[in-house]
Amino acid sequence: MWQDIEAAPVDAIFGLTDAFKKDQNPEKVNLGVGVYKDDDNNTPILNCVKFAEAILLEKEKSKSYLPISGDPVYAANVQKLLFGETGEVISSGRAVTVHAPGGTGALRVGGDLLKKFYPEAKMWISSPTWANHKGVFNTAGFELAEYAYYNAETKDLDFDAMVAVLETIPAGDVVLLHACCHNPSGVDLSPEQWAKVASVSKEKGWVPFLDFAYQGFGESIEADRCGIEQFAALGEDFLVASSFSKNLGLYNERTGSLTIVSPTAEESAVAMSHVKATIRVIYSNPPAHGGLVAATILSNPELYSQWLGELGDMRDRIKAMRLALVDGLVKRGLKGDFSYIIKQRGMFSFSGLSADVVAWLRENKSIYIVGGGRINLAGLTSGNIDYVCDGIAEALSKR
Repeated sequence: MWQDIEAAPVDAIFGLTDAFKKDQNPEKVNLGVGVYKDDDNNTPILNCVKFAEAILLEKEKSKSYLPISGDPVYAANVQKLLFGETGEVISSGRAVTVHAPGGTGALRVGGDLLKKFYPEAKMWISSPTWANHKGVFNTAGFELAEYAYYNAETKDLDFDAMVAVLETIPAGDVVLLHACCHNPSGVDLSPEQWAKVASVSKEKGWVPFLDFAYQGFGESIEADRCGIEQFAALGEDFLVASSFSKNLGLYNERTGSLTIVSPTAEESAVAMSHVKATIRVIYSNPPAHGGLVAATILSNPELYSQWLGELGDMRDRIKAMRLALVDGLVKRGLKGDFSYIIKQRGMFSFSGLSADVVAWLRENKSIYIVGGGRINLAGLTSGNIDYVCDGIAEALSKR
């Protein structure tokens, strides 16, 4: 069956991880895949998750299917994170939420739903964006277009160019926005800039679709949802794909959600009917465990407080690694201003390293970085930071 068919290309990021695993160099460092690591280079299970799982183990009575939309307690708590416990969107019933298999699953469900009712729409993505965005929405049938975002020369947001493109996008097209901790650049919009983008969306009539994979990894749960709140205040239609992979460490539980916000509760009820029909023919029902863990933590004040503390520890460690990387490069006499790395938020940084430098680091130092120079700061530890800084300094000295 497959003898005359070429193999599909290896995924750039997961292929990098496979190569890393096969590397025999004891000093190897993986700065590619977007997974949080602690200072011992492990991806930990949060203590609050362990406590929640113990509660579930004791109380769980069945492994029967969840509803198509998932556990309603899970959905209610997702909405509290997105809009605040007293948010108007919640009190008015303008939002509906379904449990999806990870943030990627939420994006795909949202894509399939939008394609059904906007068959001629284009999907606009930032330049650059997470590589899998293109695959997800191409496969959903969308023609893709790009809006300006990152300026490689200033290593910052090119906001004027971004707005200039957003103002040309026609009504009915869909604009995918990173709610916080932009992947891959780490460069985010300010509250004032979010207000402007939201205003443009209402004026022009395009549909905002926010990818919210890193809530709490930027500044805080509340600060990171600034963009969501700006769109909610307009009373218009928009979608949010969110995930607990990073902030609860539930990577392999595939715990995500798709939230659809409409001008009225009646319209959101119609949206829910169609999103359930969309889910039914893809995976039918969501996986239970991760959602039940999240719902247990978010609805238990003691576990919720513990989670916020552990989330803060992860966020602070990433910020500390940003500072250590900049400090290490400066101490090694490298020319240039690296302060942009400190200003970025979340797990990722556009390092500015060229493709040649990235390739040299992999071949000669077993330091694995994604081809575009994106670094996962969480892959840095107190044990490997000097090795990485030495490697980068040596690589740049040869150029």
